[in-house]
Amino acid sequence: MAETTNRCGDVFADERPWGRFEQFVRNESVTVKIITVNPGERLSLQTHGHRDEMWQILDGPLELQIDDRTWAAQPGERAWVPLGSRHRIANGGDQPARLLEIAFGFFDEEDITRLEDDYNR
Repeated sequence: MAETTNRCGDVFADERPWGRFEQFVRNESVTVKIITVNPGERLSLQTHGHRDEMWQILDGPLELQIDDRTWAAQPGERAWVPLGSRHRIANGGDQPARLLEIAFGFFDEEDITRLEDDYNR
C-alpha cells in the first residue's frame, strides 16, 4: 500500500483495499475548528506568535492570503500557514463558505495580532 507525506502538518495518505485515508495529525497538541465566512465578509489580516495552521477548504471558493500570495482556493485544497505569517480568509461568493483549521502549538485567541480589521477590533 502506497503512503505519501505532505508538509501540511504531517499529513499522510494510505491506500487501503476499501479506499484510502488521510491523517492530518498524530500525537500533537492541536486545536481543530471549522470556520464559516459569510458572503462578502473577511477575517482580519493577522499573525500568530505561537501556532502554525493548516487550512482545508470545505466549501467555496474562499480567497486566501498568506504573506504576499493571494488566490481563490477551491474545495479540497489545503494551505499551510506558518507561525508569524500574515494571513487572511475572505468570501467573495454569494453563499457561506467553510474551512477546516488545524492549529499546531499553543492555541489562544489572544495570540492574534490584527494588522488590518474591517470590524475595528
